[in-house]
Amino acid sequence: MRDMKSLLEKWGGWAATERSGVNYAHVAAGFRGLVTAVPAGRPVCSDNDGMILDNCISRLKVNHPDQYALLVAHYHYRISLRSIARRRRCADGTIRKQLQAAEGFVEGVLSALEIELEDENDFFLCAG
Repeated sequence: MRDMKSLLEKWGGWAATERSGVNYAHVAAGFRGLVTAVPAGRPVCSDNDGMILDNCISRLKVNHPDQYALLVAHYHYRISLRSIARRRRCADGTIRKQLQAAEGFVEGVLSALEIELEDENDFFLCAG
């Protein structure tokens, strides 16, 4: 089983870097004032893994745009789930469930494509 939270955290760090080549807006739509500067030491995945994850996440945008926006806001812009829930005027449990569904979708796409990421291999080498 994949550690999707860790992979998506690294993807968010990768997407926030200038070298990613992915053009995300500097401020998430509707979240102006909540986004702070990118902290130093943020985990980053490899360019290869970043492009693969970005492709999977773009499929989420086509099929579930609300979940896509939530995933990008949380992992790329590092907006807390509680802040997102306040902004959307709903319970944070609702946001957590939507985020879990988005993470599951991305994991499903990776599984369907039978792709192994470099960061996963590093995890298994350290854990084994």
